[in-house]
Amino acid sequence: MSEFSALSQEIWDMKYRLKAPSGEPVDKTLGDSWRRIAGALAAAESDSATRSSIETRFEDALRDFRFLPAGRIQAGAGSERNVTLFNCFVMGVIPDDMAGIFEHLKEAALTMQQGGGIGYDFSTLRPRGAVVHGIGADASGPLSFMDVWDAMCRTIMSAGSRRGAMMATLACNHPDIEAFVEAKQEPGRLSMFNLSVLVTDAFMQAVREDQAWPLTFDGTVYRVVQARDLWERIMRATYAAAEPGVIFIDRINRRNNLHYCETICATNPCGEQPLPPYGACLLGSINLAALVTQPFGDDAALDMAALETLVPTAVRMLDNAIDVSRFPLETQRQEAQAKRRIGLGITGLADALICCGLRYGSSEAVATTERWMAAFRKAAYQASIDLAAEKGPFPLFDREAYLAGESIGELDQDLRDGVAKHGIRNALVTSVAPTGTISLLADNISSGLEPVFSFAYTRRILQPDGSRREEEVSDHAYRLYRRLKGPDAPLTEAFVDAQTLEPAAHLVMQAAVQRYIDSSVSKTINLPADISFEAFKDVYTQAYDLGCKGCTTYRPNEITGAVLTVQSEERQPELREASLAATPPAPPAEGDVVYMTDPLARPAMLPGCTYKLRWPESDHAIYITLNDILQESPGKAGGSKEPRRRPFEIFINSKNMEHYAWTLALTRMISAVFRRGGDVSFVVEELKAVFDPRGGAWMEGRYVPSLLAAIGGVIEQHMVEIGFLQPKERPQLGAQGGAVKIAATAGTQRFAQCPKCGSAGLIRQEGCDLCTSCGYSKCS
Repeated sequence: MSEFSALSQEIWDMKYRLKAPSGEPVDKTLGDSWRRIAGALAAAESDSATRSSIETRFEDALRDFRFLPAGRIQAGAGSERNVTLFNCFVMGVIPDDMAGIFEHLKEAALTMQQGGGIGYDFSTLRPRGAVVHGIGADASGPLSFMDVWDAMCRTIMSAGSRRGAMMATLACNHPDIEAFVEAKQEPGRLSMFNLSVLVTDAFMQAVREDQAWPLTFDGTVYRVVQARDLWERIMRATYAAAEPGVIFIDRINRRNNLHYCETICATNPCGEQPLPPYGACLLGSINLAALVTQPFGDDAALDMAALETLVPTAVRMLDNAIDVSRFPLETQRQEAQAKRRIGLGITGLADALICCGLRYGSSEAVATTERWMAAFRKAAYQASIDLAAEKGPFPLFDREAYLAGESIGELDQDLRDGVAKHGIRNALVTSVAPTGTISLLADNISSGLEPVFSFAYTRRILQPDGSRREEEVSDHAYRLYRRLKGPDAPLTEAFVDAQTLEPAAHLVMQAAVQRYIDSSVSKTINLPADISFEAFKDVYTQAYDLGCKGCTTYRPNEITGAVLTVQSEERQPELREASLAATPPAPPAEGDVVYMTDPLARPAMLPGCTYKLRWPESDHAIYITLNDILQESPGKAGGSKEPRRRPFEIFINSKNMEHYAWTLALTRMISAVFRRGGDVSFVVEELKAVFDPRGGAWMEGRYVPSLLAAIGGVIEQHMVEIGFLQPKERPQLGAQGGAVKIAATAGTQRFAQCPKCGSAGLIRQEGCDLCTSCGYSKCS
């Protein structure tokens, strides 16, 4: 794979190319980046005589995108910046006391500051309404503290250009589990979190048998519910809002290589790394698409010899990264070095199958995938055993206990003999992580173990003069097929996309890969908006029965909106061949917002409302005036136009002169945004996301993280009252701005709008939002 497309070039330049503080590139070429990464990781070798040859091996593995270290390694290795090479962490056990809770909030902020996403289990916090002995008060419950974490996360920009991502878990028997399950159906709440329920084997058995299920904390039974009813609530919440996911926690702990020295209660934000307290995930992926020989020929196959040579080099690179990485906290360093767990995975699986003429999810594809993954696991474990013979096993290695592990018992006998003789360098070796952005970098290969999302789409690029240039971006396998077979060659049945696959095809591939992965895998099962609830619910039961460690689905819905939309085949018949190009947005329907290039002119008189806001830190009330304009919106074909009331300007006043400068600036800026038209609801979420380090305030039973957030709440209230927002409508936006809400219908797919670059290139994959135009990603 020698191509370096314009998209790959842009992703590299924006995300992974080392630059001086002035913006001057340090890495002049992609080869410079590979040499930087290889040199930094090879520096961990104690034998200086062999360091140079090992560095060459590392660089060769990176060439042509055959091995793709995770983004943190690519951006940070050799940069001398105070960043971590570990993608994500699970934080410590939160104690059930106020001082301990906020100490953990501080640890979370420090970890995010260095670029790490975090996972937390909130099951250790007493439920809402429980007595807090000693102060004569009732507990506010874990969700109230999750709100504080959420506000903190909004203010922390992770290293590079990613906002922090978080995973929150709660045990299926916690008394607040029902509130946790339904939390994300409240617009805007916990938007920086992924949520997952820790589902036990006992609970699944109780669901099957329709048994009673006690909700307990610290030995006290608070309520008893029917297990099947609780499962139904989890499923309905997920059906409606794409969350929470489920984690089969007993299976994770039972099959953990380190079952004898740790208990896992949480995962990293995307779920591919179940980790103990202060555990960290260090990730990298073998690009299977780059290893296919004779693609689309009768002899197309994966080069197994190349795989068996590449995997040991990748294992050594990740093992070395443990020693050269910085860590946000000393406890994280100690945990990582005591167990030396790594997460070597695969990407480009779907493209590799297509190149070999195999349809994703078919019995032939499953059998081939299992053969590839068996060879991958064998090479990875053998490499770690060889490293143990050379450098020593991980410090907490206990030969007898380790070999007694359920997963270890499934290894080939020669591997178990190797562990018995030499130990193993890395307690856990394999994981399949989200690879959205690095897959775009590597010539737009399919991501992780996911099917291809779209074979081709149109990318609109903003030019310096304000115009936009269009270029086609296509999947690696699709483009290779066109080059080898000709532009008019009919596509084979192997060209199947994520939306046209039946749920069973997603599930069987996830289960096939999971069998050969000692940690876990990140997978999103994309489902159609019109799937029935009963069919939807069955996906999760099947995932459990097939041996998966968790399940995440995405169904376009009214709460989160549709990540992609579709148009009828009659409008775009030529695109249906392979889930092809995104088209410009259709004219707005009745009631839709209208976008303008010039600001609206101000009439002499405008209707409006003034709101009085009290803030604890201010001696004087703040008065917020919002004036509106009546704007004609397009009617239905042949119908009349109806006026729609929308916000036009804002004035913020107070006797407190400390507020004068920033309230004036806010008045001018928000009014300028309002007068441009469009879906200005993103203003609400941007203001509500502002976190004041001095502390927020409790208002009407909810924690408001800052005065600016309170002002955002007033604007939201006004938008609802004038009908610009529906009471339960959630402004569709990402980490850095607004995304247009798009409805889902049947036909050819289209992408959602990216909150960073504005292009119609946003997809949902592996638990993350990913822009296929600029590489923006958000995993929460």
